Amino acid sequence: MDNNQIQIVFQLILAVVLGALIGLERERKGKEAGLQTYSLVSLGACLFTIISLESFNLFVGKPGVNFDPARVIIAVATGIGFIGAGVVIFRRDHVEGITTAAGLWCVAAIGVAVGAGLYLPACLTTILALIILSGFAFMERKFFKNR
Repeated sequence: MDNNQIQIVFQLILAVVLGALIGLERERKGKEAGLQTYSLVSLGACLFTIISLESFNLFVGKPGVNFDPARVIIAVATGIGFIGAGVVIFRRDHVEGITTAAGLWCVAAIGVAVGAGLYLPACLTTILALIILSGFAFMERKFFKNR
């Protein structure tokens, strides 16, 4: 294995770990989308990003080839939007699943960041997402009891 392949293995593992951290928080709260779902979304987004960037490197400078790696990132965002829409449930007087959909969208972005080699932003985003999902839920219960 060359250094590039070792880096890709690291990226895939990091994407799974970061997705799993958020998935564990969701499992702790008993949500349907948890450890497996969040890990898979982060892993898939990371791999799509790696494939896109590696393919771009193969074709850059070749005549007649028009390749934009940003298109794959847009496709990941669109695809995760489709999954997120399937998670949202409308009940009589309220909506369920919006936080799960937003979490999946966020973890897809984390996977893309890892795939692009943006490790610090990916790790920081994971920490911030955990603060939002854990800490903000506490604040909502404390300050918005009537909801």
